[in-house]
Amino acid sequence: MADPNPAPLEIRLTNTRTRSKEALVPIDPENVRMYVCGPTVYDRAHLGNARPVLVFDVLYRLLRHVYGAEHVTYVRNFTDVDDKINATALARKEAGADGTLEELIRERTEETISWYLKDMGELGALEPDRMPRATEYIAPMVAMIEGLIESGHAYAAEGHVLFRVRSYAAYGKLSGRSVDDMMAGARVEVAPYKEDPMDFVLWKPSSDELPGWDSPWGRGRPGWHIECSAMSYELFGPSFDIHGGGNDLMFPHHENEIAQSCCAHPEGDFAKVWMHNEMLQVEGKKMSKSLGNFFTVRDLLEGHGGMEGIPGEVIRYVMLSTHYRKPMDFTEEKAREAKRKLSHWRSLLKEAGTGRVAAQYVDDGVLFNLRQDLNTKPALDIVGSIADRLKAALQSEKQRAAGDRNFPEAAESSAELASKLKSSADILGLLKDDLGEWFEESSPYDLSDFSTKLFNLRAEAVAKAQVPGADKKECFRELDEMKSALVAAGLEVRMSKAGVELVPGPDFDPAKLEQV
Repeated sequence: MADPNPAPLEIRLTNTRTRSKEALVPIDPENVRMYVCGPTVYDRAHLGNARPVLVFDVLYRLLRHVYGAEHVTYVRNFTDVDDKINATALARKEAGADGTLEELIRERTEETISWYLKDMGELGALEPDRMPRATEYIAPMVAMIEGLIESGHAYAAEGHVLFRVRSYAAYGKLSGRSVDDMMAGARVEVAPYKEDPMDFVLWKPSSDELPGWDSPWGRGRPGWHIECSAMSYELFGPSFDIHGGGNDLMFPHHENEIAQSCCAHPEGDFAKVWMHNEMLQVEGKKMSKSLGNFFTVRDLLEGHGGMEGIPGEVIRYVMLSTHYRKPMDFTEEKAREAKRKLSHWRSLLKEAGTGRVAAQYVDDGVLFNLRQDLNTKPALDIVGSIADRLKAALQSEKQRAAGDRNFPEAAESSAELASKLKSSADILGLLKDDLGEWFEESSPYDLSDFSTKLFNLRAEAVAKAQVPGADKKECFRELDEMKSALVAAGLEVRMSKAGVELVPGPDFDPAKLEQV
């Protein structure tokens, strides 16, 4: 008898803290909790900002699939109090914008959060269950800082509060460096009020015109690191399952989060699993405005500097084609290839009939690879193989419907394969209906002349081959040559007694048709 409550499928993730791949064992399988560091909202999200969003969006989808959507909580914060935000608003005020500096700061953060959610939505990212803003959690931050002072892990000095790094013996374990190693070449702020140059700010003073809150140490605002510690504690408690972000956050941000959280709440473990994605390059180089390869997500979506816009789904495919722990190189060639593949997959689903694509069955191979530390590249390859099988099934069904009983019958129906293609792509966030507006349902190229000529050549070849003593190879030579040329141009050639259909594939290059 089958187990009515089977154990969830095992998910293995690389834990930065232990430097090993481990089976995920949730603290509470009924409430799997993941916290990911979100953006500081002072400007448009650039392409590098999108990578962690997409990495952890796939993990979120996988967790929901394995444990059930109602048993997963995903939190990603907004840092809406920061010196960069203040500087951006100040520049607006100096340029003549109306309103107080505080009003301009609020206007900028609201505007940037709206941009961010829209841009990430166009990349197919689901919105997290909770999106806390730092300014909503000032009181818990103050309470946490007070507790750290009481326990001797922090001290107040000249309106600042600083964390005593050397009071936490495990400091540096995440990044694999000792405090002394970090001191030897690190750029740390040297200030007269610090007991140790490595001590970091928990609270700092604010001038009258800048955002600030009353506290036991005077009017001020929180340091960056305390924000995530306070918000995650308020929403998840002292221990939760997964903490993620880009590897540029490993030190000092995540290292500092661990220190202050574990000292403030020694009864907990903070995050059990730490995950970090590698950085992104563009055309083989680090993104840089000076190199002219710095793009916001909106630049790519809408086109920039004469460059054609890239659909969000295409950007997503390119991002997922490299494992999250490897550097990702975003190139125009990869985008073109992704667009060809996705267009091909969408055209197959259209041919199969979207009304029949409804079942939720994710291919076992796709699921297996995602469960192995989010191995998205082979998962995408398997989705591609499902598309190939769907193409063959559609051709088989069409040929046999036209009376060609010699054409082999497909092992799986096109309806089953279309459903599997849609569902397997869905867990990767691809082939979503609301991401397909870019897809042209009909080919912009008129291929009717080629179809007619090929059909006539086929009829002539068949007639010649029926003449006694005819060289059948020679009879079909011209037909085969034209068919090969069309295939080389990236067209799928479907011939039957009823006619010839030419279908642009993912590698279709209309320029090559000039040679036919």
